[in-house]
Amino acid sequence: MKIQISDQFTFKKLLRFSLPAIIMMIFTSIYGVVDGFFVSNFVGKTPFAAVNFIMPFLMILGCIGFMFGTGGSALISKTMGEGKPDKANHIFSLLVYVALILGIILAILGIAFVRPIASLLGAEGVLLDKCALYAKVVLLALPAFILQYAFQSFFVTAEKPQIGLYVTLCAGITNIILDALFVAGFRWGLVGAAAATALSQCVGGIIPILYFSRKNTSSLRLGKTTFDGRTLIKTFTNGSSELLSNISMSLVSMLYNMQLMKYAGENGVAAYGVLMYVNMIFIASFIGYSVGTAPIISYHYGAGHPKEISGILKKSFIIIGIFSVGMFILGESLARPLSMIFVHYDKELFQLTIRAFFFFSFSFLFSGIAIYSSSFFTALNNGLISALISFLRTLVFQIAAVLILPYFLKIDGIWMSIIVAEIMAAMLSILFIFFYRKKYQY
Repeated sequence: MKIQISDQFTFKKLLRFSLPAIIMMIFTSIYGVVDGFFVSNFVGKTPFAAVNFIMPFLMILGCIGFMFGTGGSALISKTMGEGKPDKANHIFSLLVYVALILGIILAILGIAFVRPIASLLGAEGVLLDKCALYAKVVLLALPAFILQYAFQSFFVTAEKPQIGLYVTLCAGITNIILDALFVAGFRWGLVGAAAATALSQCVGGIIPILYFSRKNTSSLRLGKTTFDGRTLIKTFTNGSSELLSNISMSLVSMLYNMQLMKYAGENGVAAYGVLMYVNMIFIASFIGYSVGTAPIISYHYGAGHPKEISGILKKSFIIIGIFSVGMFILGESLARPLSMIFVHYDKELFQLTIRAFFFFSFSFLFSGIAIYSSSFFTALNNGLISALISFLRTLVFQIAAVLILPYFLKIDGIWMSIIVAEIMAAMLSILFIFFYRKKYQY
């Protein structure tokens, strides 16, 4: 049975419609995880630390696509809800073309400046060389990576989340196979890991262009368009929270790495890398659910159906709550086996990683609330509140925590910083949801 964004949604329908987006986001997050696994086990601890050290910078550039996808989808879905399908397609085409051009520009700039940026962040010697080497290869595919992020949202808006899932699965499987071949088989080291990631990102970015460029059964198709500055500004405003969230997380990751180098050296950076792999996969579930349900909210907002929005909001918080408890249990119970997968070869690093897991897992109980709330306001085309939630959650609260807590709790304070930040962000999000209930009548 086909589910449309104009439908009325039960728990079952919400989960069925959002599941492809959840899996899409999980597989996208696997890129760094797969590279980390093969680099750690077949190349060494310093190259593993290099991948973790430079990855936040790469994610900042790639997540431009998130802004186009989430911000654009909110605008496109609202336009469709207003009964203007032709205008929706013009907006869609404009955003894809602009994202591609911007991706090319950022790739060139990134390759030119990645080494001084890595040095500025504290990398030196062999670690600096490895960071620059890995990043320059991955940045060759940045335009495709940006498009892949954007199309993850656009496929949901086009009511084809399953096709988006298939594309992401193809990209993820490509990454796994090529990592095994290039790193474990041919022993190409960091270059092999980076090449595997770059090629898989090309799969994720190019296939959607081919699909939407041809006649298809979705509600969206690439075609002729005209430049519209107001549409771009509205898209950037709507999607600023998601972009800001990802940039902030990457900036905070850089700060975490700097603090960890101070308190624990390369072992601290490597342990944090393992935590981030698990965090990316778990958080991807929340992000995927938010991405999967946002077009529904935008459509009903444009169509003037506040009761349907209210029902989706209540059901979503129940679903997020169940996800949160499940992730906390998994995080605590899988700490040892997950640490064993990545850092079994170093006893001190292994024990440090397990201890970090013990603290870090508590953050999963609260993180979903702020992530969904930010996406909810994006879907309502309220980019300001959405951005404010993301800004405080991913930047202000975390920076304050990671700078203050280590003074009192040393390295344990670094692991506990994320818990404090997520609790504060969850409380703030609930206040915003309550405050705006009358304006949006949910």
